[in-house]
Amino acid sequence: MTTPAHTLRVAILAFDEVEALDLAGPYEVFTTASRMRQREAPGAPPPFEVLCVARDRQPVRARAGMTLLPTHGFADAPATDVLVVPGGVVDAVLTCQDTLAWVADTARRATLTASVCTGAFVLAASGVLQHGQVTTHWEDADDLGQRYPALQVRTGVRWVDQGAIVTSGGISAGIDMSLHLVARLAGMALAERTARQMEFIWTQA
Repeated sequence: MTTPAHTLRVAILAFDEVEALDLAGPYEVFTTASRMRQREAPGAPPPFEVLCVARDRQPVRARAGMTLLPTHGFADAPATDVLVVPGGVVDAVLTCQDTLAWVADTARRATLTASVCTGAFVLAASGVLQHGQVTTHWEDADDLGQRYPALQVRTGVRWVDQGAIVTSGGISAGIDMSLHLVARLAGMALAERTARQMEFIWTQA
């Protein structure tokens, strides 16, 4: 059984017009993984603690109208091991200096940074993602490559793992990527158990 040396804190960025499943998919994967590990080893510390972080603690209106309540704002968010930046309509995020600065600072301190869908644009705009192979939603791949020509944008893949930075395709691909991150950080057995618990057919490529 692979277990992180300590509980890893996962921070997922929330913002107005975020794609709900881009955020909720990774949230469900990491929280389910912790539940499955504690079911296997009662009393053991969970492998993951998951936070939802926005500019402040005010409700966030996701794309299509769902309202989300962040657990932390930028000012009181604790140190993070894993940063996840979801996508959605990111136009306002790309011009928000507070958000870009928080993403850059958090990624610099984190062990691993990941994006879902158009979250790759946020990582690029913040300076976190500067080169190498990446992916995003197929519909936005050309735009990402045109805006950031140093990036090698791949299509037809669910995620791309650069090591410290992992990017995924759109929406449900974020679940595939998050299961991959669970496997990296806490073992393949736990990732497979998590996918089974979620009744999710995990695409491991």
